[in-house]
Amino acid sequence: MKLHTLQPAEGSRQERNRVGRGQGSGNGKTSGRGQKGQKSRSGGGVRLGFEGGQQPLFRRLPKRGFKNINRKEYAIVNLDALNRFEDGTTVTPALLFEAGIIKKELSGIKILGEGQLERKLTVQAAKFSKSAEEAITAAGGTTEVI
Repeated sequence: MKLHTLQPAEGSRQERNRVGRGQGSGNGKTSGRGQKGQKSRSGGGVRLGFEGGQQPLFRRLPKRGFKNINRKEYAIVNLDALNRFEDGTTVTPALLFEAGIIKKELSGIKILGEGQLERKLTVQAAKFSKSAEEAITAAGGTTEVI
């Protein structure tokens, strides 16, 4: 194999379709948009969900329930995940993020009581479940609501 013989794999590279250029491209004149009509115009086209004036599916279907736009979603951390920290550590949201226990902080962090805690930690979070709070204090640690 020599450098001057190198070629891309067959079919891996495709030439860009230059619309509106005649000469056998098949996309000259009207540029593949057909003749007249809304879709042929510049900036033309219909909005998402538009069905030509027919009642759109989204409006035909019945609506159920209630969507709370002010809903708070918390990043959840179980007690057993806190065992990776050393005794006496202050566990903060930033520390949990660095350790890869949470991916996003969302509206805050909630500590749940799943698993056993074997370390004496000071845990700072937005919310604690009752069982988590009891387990942390039973292990000799403290909880701080931030």
